[in-house]
Amino acid sequence: MAQTVLNLPRTTLTMDEGRIVSWLVEPGDIVEKGAPVAELETDKAVIELEAPVSGRVAELLVAADAVIPLGAPLAVFVDEGEEYN
Repeated sequence: MAQTVLNLPRTTLTMDEGRIVSWLVEPGDIVEKGAPVAELETDKAVIELEAPVSGRVAELLVAADAVIPLGAPLAVFVDEGEEYN
């Protein structure tokens, strides 16, 4: 089973944390690589985070409005049709 974790990326040089403004997907949704999956507020702006792979959203690990540290896991993606435990 292929599974990919989306971690909070560094989007600016001064960024130490970010806030998920909203999720644009739900568990079970099928996404294409590069599709927007969340809105992230950084120390500079609100940007869209993109799906790192094509597949199914297996789990959202962070609630909307949560402030998370750089590198923290945000969501898990699996291949379409794969099970996730």
